[in-house]
Amino acid sequence: MKKTWWKEAVVYQIYPKSFQDSNGDGIGDLQGILRRLDYIQSLGATVIWLNPIYASPQVDNGYDISDYQAINPAFGTLDDFKQLLDGAHRRGIRVIMDMVLNHTSDKHRWFQESRKSKDNPYRDFYIWRPARDGKEPNNWGNYFYEDRGSAWEWDEATQEYYLHNYSKKMPDLNWDCPSMRQEIYKMLRWWCDLGIDGFRLDAINRLQKPQGLPDSPRPCAPPVNPYGYIVDREMCANQPGIHELLKELNREVFSRYDIMTVGETGNLTSIKALPYVSESSREINMVFHFEIAKNPHLVTPAEYKDIQKRWADVIRQGGWGTQYLTNHDSPRQISRFGDDGELRVPSGKMLAMLTHTQPGTVYVYQGEEIGMINVDFPSIDYYDERYTLGKYQSMVEQGADPKAALDSLKMMSRDNVRTPMQWNDGKNAGFSEADPWLHVNPTYRAINVRAAEQDPDSILYTYRRLISLRKRHPVMVYGDYVPVMEAYENVVAYTREYGDEKWFMLFNFQKETQQVVFPPWLHPESAGLIMGNYPAPNDPSVLQPYEGRIYRLR
Repeated sequence: MKKTWWKEAVVYQIYPKSFQDSNGDGIGDLQGILRRLDYIQSLGATVIWLNPIYASPQVDNGYDISDYQAINPAFGTLDDFKQLLDGAHRRGIRVIMDMVLNHTSDKHRWFQESRKSKDNPYRDFYIWRPARDGKEPNNWGNYFYEDRGSAWEWDEATQEYYLHNYSKKMPDLNWDCPSMRQEIYKMLRWWCDLGIDGFRLDAINRLQKPQGLPDSPRPCAPPVNPYGYIVDREMCANQPGIHELLKELNREVFSRYDIMTVGETGNLTSIKALPYVSESSREINMVFHFEIAKNPHLVTPAEYKDIQKRWADVIRQGGWGTQYLTNHDSPRQISRFGDDGELRVPSGKMLAMLTHTQPGTVYVYQGEEIGMINVDFPSIDYYDERYTLGKYQSMVEQGADPKAALDSLKMMSRDNVRTPMQWNDGKNAGFSEADPWLHVNPTYRAINVRAAEQDPDSILYTYRRLISLRKRHPVMVYGDYVPVMEAYENVVAYTREYGDEKWFMLFNFQKETQQVVFPPWLHPESAGLIMGNYPAPNDPSVLQPYEGRIYRLR
């Protein structure tokens, strides 16, 4: 297997708006991140990924970009970004940018020109269609459930509809337009020439729309969308032509620089992944799939094992993968997969050990390293993100009890991970002197960086040790992955082997004690226990709730 820095990386994801405020306006910013680079370095992370920091009206927290080459003033200036980039590089930390190529803000200059007239040079930068029988061009619903659900918005000036799979203020770009593609490539090269180290590519498998923009054949299913439009996320995912677009992106931009590229790819299973990430395909390095972290269904240990086996096969066939349980779009991993009550610490450590020892590049979302958990806001008035607000409004309009509607949305709300970073137990958790843009999670008095750094048995020290081990032991990155002991439904166990080093990982993925029988070839008492989240056991066959162990086999 070819060795590369991005396979060996541990990526620390920063949601800038919620990381650290430096100027007292309640919003995190670039100077705030600069102040915290030493903390990130102490964690051991080798790459930071910044969620969008571009100029934006903030309809969708920065994923609606109005100028690709300008910094949002709330975050700072381009000079601030250059300082951050330089500060990170001096500490041996690379920086990757979140890049949104599926759509822009309706305030972007391209769209402002596009809507002026049908013969404007920018008209084809976006997807415009005339009415069909006096209504929308097809039956697609937008993902935000706003504006009574349609993915099309009527424009009076030119008497046509434009496509917006997300908000009506986020029109989709037309990747069938050669001149638009060239503008995108020029912009991406500008960032690379500035010195950034790669891109996280938002919704990258949705750039190519289906030919003819046909109706979705799926039935409309209230209360998912009660207005007659079909929210069909597969209609614009993995369409014929997407690989040709990505190969062109690679030729024009990615292959010209020593950068990493990771694509966000909803509706992508391991079966379809290899063409995206195979070294021979020359498209992108790796993808985020949604089968675990963003799955609305709570993935069981048995399902988790199956998913990991399938994605390990992608790596075995010459591709690469990612390991993460939380990002800016998913719940806190301890609340979702562990126990955010009395077993918060052991379950948080177990999930960290699990993530860092599976095959693929590791991603750590801000706050996971100290064991942050979901927030339990008392009313919808505390929430900000559009999916939660849109679904709540739709449910209440259809007669749902407001409290019951909110309770049903709390677990998966993106605001769980967007509350401010908890640095200490002081005012606003040390995030800002002003009232933050989103309420701080009340747990900050007990769960914060300062407390974690003062406790050598904290989750933070587990992360630091795991990252250190990963840097020193190639088996954690490049080792062959072989699942074992699969008869145990709630036990996840596997070996990693590289050269003359072989490790055995064992996890009790439940809150009950579990007794196991080891296979004949495995003798834990004669193996070396590298680390665990409980004291070394007297009886290795008994696993404590959420217990994790890493052994070196002799």
